Amino acid sequence: MNVGLCEMHSVICSTAVAPNLSGRRSKIGNPNQLRAKSSLLIQKQDTQLAEPLSDSVSVSRRLILLRHAKSSWANRSLRDHDRPLSKSGKEDAVRVSRKLQELGWIPELILSSDAARTKETLKIMQEQVQELVEAEVHFVSSFYSIAAMDGQTAEHLQKVICRYSKDEILTVMCMGHNRGWEEAASMFSGASVELKTCNAALLETAGKSWDEVLSFIVYPFLYFYEDKLLY
Repeated sequence: MNVGLCEMHSVICSTAVAPNLSGRRSKIGNPNQLRAKSSLLIQKQDTQLAEPLSDSVSVSRRLILLRHAKSSWANRSLRDHDRPLSKSGKEDAVRVSRKLQELGWIPELILSSDAARTKETLKIMQEQVQELVEAEVHFVSSFYSIAAMDGQTAEHLQKVICRYSKDEILTVMCMGHNRGWEEAASMFSGASVELKTCNAALLETAGKSWDEVLSFIVYPFLYFYEDKLLY
């Protein structure tokens, strides 16, 4: 699915063929007839529920896959895990946080790699947007290593999200690294996604629970912001 700055092609996916997480191909039926919005402008929605979800209720669920901001190579003695953000990376972290706030994509649960550059990206974002401070945050050490392993990130994200999230949580943000984050975004969306530093893939679909939503590959709405489009 190609997304431009001003418009997105509308699509209905009732049945699609997509690779599943183990590499086999499977036919996915989507009873919800997913329809993409016609514009990149997303109105802010209230994701707080007045009462617990019923087992029979299917609601909109959002997943943000955010790659960390650009890191610095100034100190070559540091381990890769410990590299901080560059000046431009810090500026990008400010911009992406404000853009997510503008679009109304504020996570209630944040799962992040424990690498220094990822934690610093989140810290700067929280300084800009109070709602991000209020989110539940977990630093997941495996997010750093899994991203370097071919084709394993999407399945790992499924397991970790289901471990930490509750059905009442409607928006989850996972922060990590390439190449795994690009692979996961592409597998979840059925599109070829490129995530440059501090780019986010915003995915949305409906389901009764996170386990249901993430138990198979779906074709959700994909809002992909390429470099500079976030600014």
